[in-house]
Amino acid sequence: MKPKLNVEIGRLKLKNPVMVASGTFGYGLEFENVAGIGALGAVVTKTITLHRRVGNKPPRIAETPSGMLNSIGLENPGVDIFVNEKLKDLSKFKVPIVVSIAGDTVEEYGQLAGALEGINSIDALEINISCPNLHSGLLFAQEAGTTARVVEAVRSNTKKTVITKLSPNVTDITPIARAAEEAGSDAISLINTLMAMTVDIKEKVSTLGSVTGGLSGPAIMPIALYMIWRTARTVKIPIIGMGGIMGWEDAVAFMMCGASAVSIGTANFVNPSTAEEVIEGMAAYLRRHGIKDINALVGTLRT
Repeated sequence: MKPKLNVEIGRLKLKNPVMVASGTFGYGLEFENVAGIGALGAVVTKTITLHRRVGNKPPRIAETPSGMLNSIGLENPGVDIFVNEKLKDLSKFKVPIVVSIAGDTVEEYGQLAGALEGINSIDALEINISCPNLHSGLLFAQEAGTTARVVEAVRSNTKKTVITKLSPNVTDITPIARAAEEAGSDAISLINTLMAMTVDIKEKVSTLGSVTGGLSGPAIMPIALYMIWRTARTVKIPIIGMGGIMGWEDAVAFMMCGASAVSIGTANFVNPSTAEEVIEGMAAYLRRHGIKDINALVGTLRT
């Protein structure tokens, strides 16, 4: 028996539920010779902003026990160069493309959505709201109100599937998830990285040039599972789960906790074929357990 792996996220139709997370797969092209990009459910691009950003000062990455810290600072060439140069080459892989977008203001998110709306090769937008809000100093994703305003700005400028990427750096994820849903988001992705830091005790400095960064990798997976489980009990829209997935067993756990799809991040740096192996492993798991449709796994955790 060949199990059904197809899933739907809003209007986004995927041949399997395994994606690659923004910022860990470049623009796809960087992995062309080391990963089977065409086998993926979707590719989520590195985050794009309206204008070019040079990013944070180095060092930008530091290894930690069971994970890594990064403080890239959303370095990217800006939306015009992305559309005119990067996107054309990525489209050749015949896999759904989800473009991650970020802005310094609510208005910039809306402008980005509008700029990308007429491009047919872009299948969905992932709103990265783990960026500082210039008016409050907090992340957009740390307040239900600002989350809703960003989603509304994007929703009013696009008919594409809208995915809102939430931050785990909050006291309670549920009101923010509800705000995104009520504002018109088709899906939610979580979790983004956790704010963290490490210290070089010899030099008495942070190991990152920007002092703090985002923690990812296996160390954060228990937190990700908890937040997905809580969010799945709060909203009705699909959830894309991420945070420390290193193999198919992890992906199955995410779906049991309520994720309709998963995204592979830090594991891509360790093994570029991780996403393909997860797809194969999940299919084998379904066959062994006589499960005909992978969607039947979603939310099956016994409590």
